[in-house]
Amino acid sequence: MHRRQVLTLTATAALAATLPGFARAAFAPTPNNGWRNFELTTRVTLPTKGAAAQAWVPVPNMAEPLWSRPGETTFSGNAAESALGEAADGKVKFVHATWPEGTDEAVLEVVSTVTTRDRAVDLSSAGASIAPLDKAERARHLAPTELLPTDGIVADTAREAVGDATNDLEKARAIYNWVVESSYRDPKTRGCGLGDVATMLHSGNLSGKCADLNALFVALSRAAGIPARDLYGLRVAPSAFGYKSLGAGSEVVSKAQHCRAEIWLEGFGWVAADPADVRKVVLEEPPKTLTLSDDKVIDARNGLFGASEGNWIAYNDAHDVALPGSTQGTLPFLMYPQAEIAGVAQDELDPPSFAYEITAREIAG
Repeated sequence: MHRRQVLTLTATAALAATLPGFARAAFAPTPNNGWRNFELTTRVTLPTKGAAAQAWVPVPNMAEPLWSRPGETTFSGNAAESALGEAADGKVKFVHATWPEGTDEAVLEVVSTVTTRDRAVDLSSAGASIAPLDKAERARHLAPTELLPTDGIVADTAREAVGDATNDLEKARAIYNWVVESSYRDPKTRGCGLGDVATMLHSGNLSGKCADLNALFVALSRAAGIPARDLYGLRVAPSAFGYKSLGAGSEVVSKAQHCRAEIWLEGFGWVAADPADVRKVVLEEPPKTLTLSDDKVIDARNGLFGASEGNWIAYNDAHDVALPGSTQGTLPFLMYPQAEIAGVAQDELDPPSFAYEITAREIAG
């Protein structure tokens, strides 16, 4: 292994925050900011008390030439068996480990590298060089899932949100604005939410976190005939644009999971869209009294349709994930480590009791 210099993210961010003009509102990611390399470590220590156990740790699997390059994954520990596995037709990758009865504490450490960067699409004009979306992929990203139906109230709401828009770009922007203006972030929602779109619409309660609000955007887009997908991942560094709510606050990122969304637009390719983060800025960005009319929110709202920051890594884009060997049935998505002790699922939203810790560090290329 080549020697690599570790960059201390939090110290750099703290220093930058003291400089004049650092806390600016403009949110403008650009690929010109260059590639960044991250090392992600997930350490699982299951309190098995002698019972049989197994764990599944998601690893980066989004290979997108413009912004994401998954690297090597290694793993170690005291498991009887461990291997790199996959689900959802190869869209999801994870390390699966098993321990027999008699192991007092099950230990697994998974280390992955990934290279990412800011991305931005110029939506002022389509590019003739953008190849059409593969037929099978187009069908996949238009299909309903268990929690993201595309008929009934979802289709009705999509028509309402789209209004008089005529092309896919106008329709997607209209749906994005509808979600931003109709929903809100609920800090009491556990984890990132569930993404049960039909229940949200039937109840009229359009609250939640990223897995709820971005799933709403994805389902409405699919219902409007626009290929769309959720990207499940993790914030790994502070935001370079002064937004405390849009970045990781330390190297410990056990609770920094975040899902983003994308739509496919002919002539533009996959386009980032994150209405959930607009609502996160409204709720959490200092001084925590912002509204949709504040400049900092307007900047984020404009930037988060068409661009995203490279301080986040993507695991996968799959719904309805069945983990091999699990007794728990299908998961709506895989963004958190999963484990079972004596066949009982552990609470992935409570890292200390599970127990696991995820850390991220930026490394020199």
